[in-house]
Amino acid sequence: MAAVTMGPFLVCVGLLASVVHAAAHCHLPASEFVLHGDHLIGGLFDLYHVSSPIHHHRPEAVDCTSQNFLLPNYRRFQLMRFSVEEINNSSDLLPDVSLGYEIFDICSDLQSFPGVLKQISVDGSVQAWAGSHASLSKVIGVVGPFSSTQTLTVAPLFMVDFISMVSYGASSSVFSSNENFPSFLRTVHPNKEVIDVIIRILQHFNWRWAAFLNSDNDFGIDGRDLFIQGIKDTEVCLAYTQNLNMLTDFTQTFRQIEQQKIGVIIVFAPKMIVEALIDSAIGLNVTNRVWIADDGWSMNKNLPKKKGIRSIGTVIGVSQPVVTIPGFDKFVFSDKSQNQCKNSEQQMFCNQFCKCSHLSAEEITSADPTFSFPVYSAVYAIAHALHRVLQCGAGSCNRSITVHPHMVLAELKKSNFTLLNQTIQFNEYGDPKFGSYSIVYWNAKGIPEEVGFFHFHPFMHFYINGTKVQWFTNGEVPTSLCSTECQEGYIKTHNGIHQCCFTCEVCPNGTYVNSTDQVSCHHCEEHQWSAAGSTSCLPRTVEYVAFTDTAAVVILVGAGLLLALTLAMCVLFAINYNTPVVRSAGGPMCFLILGCLSLCSISIFFFFDKPTVAFCVLRFLPFVLFYTVCLACFVVRSFQIVSIFKIAAKFPQAHSWWMKYHGQWLVISVTFVIQAFLIIVSLSSDPPSPFRDIVSYPDKIILGCFMNLKTSSGSTVLLLSLGSLCFIFSYMGKDLPKNYNEAKAITFCLLLLILTWIIFTTASLLYQGKYIHSLNALAVLSSIYSFLLWYFLPKCYIIIFQPQKNTQKYFQGLIQDYTKTISQ
Repeated sequence: MAAVTMGPFLVCVGLLASVVHAAAHCHLPASEFVLHGDHLIGGLFDLYHVSSPIHHHRPEAVDCTSQNFLLPNYRRFQLMRFSVEEINNSSDLLPDVSLGYEIFDICSDLQSFPGVLKQISVDGSVQAWAGSHASLSKVIGVVGPFSSTQTLTVAPLFMVDFISMVSYGASSSVFSSNENFPSFLRTVHPNKEVIDVIIRILQHFNWRWAAFLNSDNDFGIDGRDLFIQGIKDTEVCLAYTQNLNMLTDFTQTFRQIEQQKIGVIIVFAPKMIVEALIDSAIGLNVTNRVWIADDGWSMNKNLPKKKGIRSIGTVIGVSQPVVTIPGFDKFVFSDKSQNQCKNSEQQMFCNQFCKCSHLSAEEITSADPTFSFPVYSAVYAIAHALHRVLQCGAGSCNRSITVHPHMVLAELKKSNFTLLNQTIQFNEYGDPKFGSYSIVYWNAKGIPEEVGFFHFHPFMHFYINGTKVQWFTNGEVPTSLCSTECQEGYIKTHNGIHQCCFTCEVCPNGTYVNSTDQVSCHHCEEHQWSAAGSTSCLPRTVEYVAFTDTAAVVILVGAGLLLALTLAMCVLFAINYNTPVVRSAGGPMCFLILGCLSLCSISIFFFFDKPTVAFCVLRFLPFVLFYTVCLACFVVRSFQIVSIFKIAAKFPQAHSWWMKYHGQWLVISVTFVIQAFLIIVSLSSDPPSPFRDIVSYPDKIILGCFMNLKTSSGSTVLLLSLGSLCFIFSYMGKDLPKNYNEAKAITFCLLLLILTWIIFTTASLLYQGKYIHSLNALAVLSSIYSFLLWYFLPKCYIIIFQPQKNTQKYFQGLIQDYTKTISQ
């Protein structure tokens, strides 16, 4: 229960004393503010409004009539009077019981205690709370006030004695607290609901960059805080906010809005501040903006018809639905036709001067109709609660029951009745479980036109028809964004504190941006790929050279021809084994070389199809092992050629030892054993294995074999050493007889071999596609062909086509001629 401090209480008592003194010296005529009845309902309406605090030198009531008159509130004031009269004329609700009212003009937010104290007093005096059954109030419940600040000011006085307050306009969320406001109920939805509708409008039109201008009071600050809380999990950003009052420098406000390029302005403030704001906007030539109005000014009758209003942009508002109250217009016309005042003098009525109204019935009925049903339903809610307290039945009530405010409150919280096709109920916080909001647009005729709605019950339903709105952009929905939305495949890199302000950066190859998460680039899986700016990944193409590939077929045919050619040469050499040409070519060593070259070609058949461990091993092992034997053979062969013509004469003993112990076969055997050992070590530590190349191409996976260069370096060094020795020895014999120059043939073959692997190495550095394996097979094939074609084929040509050169006499003649040349 809210506590009331003694300071404000004593001030209120002082104000009340002055009021009572004034009332004692005037005789009041019949007034619109008072109606006698069996039970009284209090009414608090701000017919006039104090725009700034009034300072007094002594306690006295505020002269309300010197302030701004609020026609829409006077209409609501008349609506309460009509509702009570309608209930009194009803035979179903409160039969044989009359309702009365005391209504006060609560024209000040902070200085309206006298009327409130009069309502909670007994016989014009304020008494301390005496006991649990004491009733210190002459009213059983109060309708009003309208604003949140007014309600916060006076509510604690009513909460003390559990006097029901049913507000028709106080929407601050603070009132949804049963602990602080145990007897407070309202027939309007709290600010949270209005803010929720505003946020839904922003999201519907994709407006993410908005300014929120709110009144500098409880209502406006509460709305701003709820808006900030409501957009936390959305893409809407609060670009600028400002508390407004009648002293605000609107020029500076609009300058900030222009600098930040804000296209949507939400105004959460009462009518007078809004009118001053809009007048300033028109005067400052603020154009091309979308204005979103709260339910307090969205149905304003004057602003939509103001000169220049169309230039500021488009106004959309959230409003209370306009509910026609049957019989109200007739009541106003009938009431105004009677002259209720005896004269035109100002008549003192408690804490306000009540003037005879010179307003016509037409002016009253055509005023802003919003909040009509909240007033109507508030009065009926109290009447139905009293109906149940008095145990009213068919045609009568139990008039012997003493009614206390807390009894009415208990029944009020259990309200469940139908009024104008709406079921009136309250939740546990005193908020309504009925009603809806309309979404309106100020059309070219200056009339708020309904373009959507938001229903609360039985379920939430939001709808807005944007095609009905005539935008200032000539048909297109205007935009309000800090940064233009990124294209697909781009991520947002935020600038500053606002998530709406960002730069767009494209996601590189191999990454993609999720459409639901444009903050970071996500890497594709290993078997996937994506181009720059992708929103998803595609499966990579797995590539390898199949046996049916054209390149594979050509190379395999070449390998087959090599085997056939090698076999033919072996046969030819076997037939002509004892001829000088075969002997000079190496004799039995020729068959070893040809056999090893044939075995080397085995590797070529495993460079194609999907690689496996076996395929990778067989690509490496046969060629390296048997090509080592071939090179060893050519090393000793080139050494022997040089030895015969150059070394034998100078070092006869060494030559004799070489011939005696078959040095050539010893060298070949040792070399074979060493290479075999190195290969076994390499295969044992880290054998060649299948490898998926995912680096060379973003959209492909190249299947190949991985070979550890460190573990295979021994075999490679041995091959290079043999090649170097072979080249050295063969180069030493470059000046041997022309027709007997075996060394020149070996040198030429080695040059072709070196050139082949230089070309392949260069190609492998520049190209990493699937055909690199075909190039590798071709290099192996070329290495075999280099010796087969340029060393053995000339021998075959002499054997077949020049038999006269394949004689002992011919070869001896060549040797004799060379010996004579050396001796000379």
